[in-house]
Amino acid sequence: MLVLAIDTSTPAVTAGVVQFDPESDAGAARALATRLTVDARAHAEVLTPQILECLAESGCNPSDLDAVVVGVGPGPFTGLRVGMVTAAAFGDALGVPVHGVCSLDAIAADVGDDRDLLVVTDARRREVYWARYSGGRRVEGPEVIKPSELAAAPSEAIAGSASHVDMFDLPVAPVETPSPTGLVAVAAQALRVGVEPEPLVPLYLRRPDAVELAARRR
Repeated sequence: MLVLAIDTSTPAVTAGVVQFDPESDAGAARALATRLTVDARAHAEVLTPQILECLAESGCNPSDLDAVVVGVGPGPFTGLRVGMVTAAAFGDALGVPVHGVCSLDAIAADVGDDRDLLVVTDARRREVYWARYSGGRRVEGPEVIKPSELAAAPSEAIAGSASHVDMFDLPVAPVETPSPTGLVAVAAQALRVGVEPEPLVPLYLRRPDAVELAARRR
């Protein structure tokens, strides 16, 4: 099974083509091609070219894809919307299912161990998006909060935004953003059984920064 994986929930614009074996549990997802550009203002400009580069590198045509997996956040409004709209457009054009997954879950999947883990990403406004994991499962979050108000305990390690992980007195796992294989790992069960995906719902966790002028005057 060939899966297109996309995430734009962080300053990184991520795309990849992943070979997924629905019959295998261990090592089921293997990236055939990956592109990552770290630029919080370039999501719209670079995402589709990255996807096309990944398809070319992997020797695949769009019609070869069996599914799309996209990170639905939490993330800032504009960047997150770019990835989700692009994923939906590819899914609609190709007639393949589009599975939305929590982007923090994908980071935790990339860490890949059973430690009690805290994952944080940049929420701007001097805040972080966060979630906790135990035994590889999310047990708290996702939510948004100021780093000073987020306790490190009971987590044993932290992963995510490089500019925020050092604010916590925890060992750092070297995973900063969701990878294509991490995204597919989170969607693995749904891909295996072929369930109909739920509608894509972005995890904004708060209102967008930009508002209409009339709303500002109220």
